[in-house]
Amino acid sequence: MELTEAVHKWVEHQLGEGAVIQKAEQLKGSTSSTLHQISYRSGGVEQQVVVRQFDNKEWLEEEPDLAEHEAESLRMGEKAGVPSPEVIAYEEDDRACGVPVVLMTKLDGRVELSPQNQSRWLKELARALAAIHRVEALEFERAYFSYSNLKDPVLPAWSRVPDVWEQVIQYVKATDPVEEACLIHRDFHPANVLWENGRVSGVVDWVNACRGPVGVDVGHCRVNLALLYGVDQADAFLEAYREERGAAFSYTPYWDIAAVLDFLCGERPQVYPGWAAFGMTGLTDRMMEERLDAYVCSLLKRLEEE
Repeated sequence: MELTEAVHKWVEHQLGEGAVIQKAEQLKGSTSSTLHQISYRSGGVEQQVVVRQFDNKEWLEEEPDLAEHEAESLRMGEKAGVPSPEVIAYEEDDRACGVPVVLMTKLDGRVELSPQNQSRWLKELARALAAIHRVEALEFERAYFSYSNLKDPVLPAWSRVPDVWEQVIQYVKATDPVEEACLIHRDFHPANVLWENGRVSGVVDWVNACRGPVGVDVGHCRVNLALLYGVDQADAFLEAYREERGAAFSYTPYWDIAAVLDFLCGERPQVYPGWAAFGMTGLTDRMMEERLDAYVCSLLKRLEEE
């Protein structure tokens, strides 16, 4: 989706008198909405911001207040010990711009999916997530909910280890964990983390943030790591997060399995298009099936060891 004339005018208005947009460049990697990096001049100085257009009709039908949700989430994110965009303005309906929009500051850094030192990279990821989870966000009214029906999950027909899936699904159906809630990003994975000089420079894409169990974020990141690299990297991230949180974190495989079921939502696993946009090529849908089977097998092993 291009930056329409209506959005162009709205952004300039929000940036204040004298602000003139010089260039709008669509950001790569986004699959559920359209983001543009906007360069503008104001007072003789060139600056940059980001505008998100919520143009996914299906998503808007499910969550019509997405713009307001992201604005609230960004304000919560400012409380975390990791840089996040700051909200400048937003429109919760389509009257001004044709679609709901959020205007926010731009963070420095870039997505890094092929780190030279993966061990240090995983530890930095864990440190950033732990910082988010230290925010209690008691005033945040957005609450966690599962994207899939965890009481009646669909057994994947594509799997080569259906008996393993059956066992972990039965465990989830029979388990109802109670955990304290805090601020969770809800979509924390490597493509939503920015880096500079080997360090995390920011976390983006806060539109799904809410209050919920920390295991939701840990599990979501782990399934992404398992699909990108394999079980060993997912496990290394878990250990790094454990080291960061210490006694404040109590691991349970429940949230890992729930994250897998949320990731699938009854569908076959596919390569996330955003990964290729950030240089992670060579992945195939078949690899995703094999890696997800291997990951679920590792989760069953953890259950048996409990």
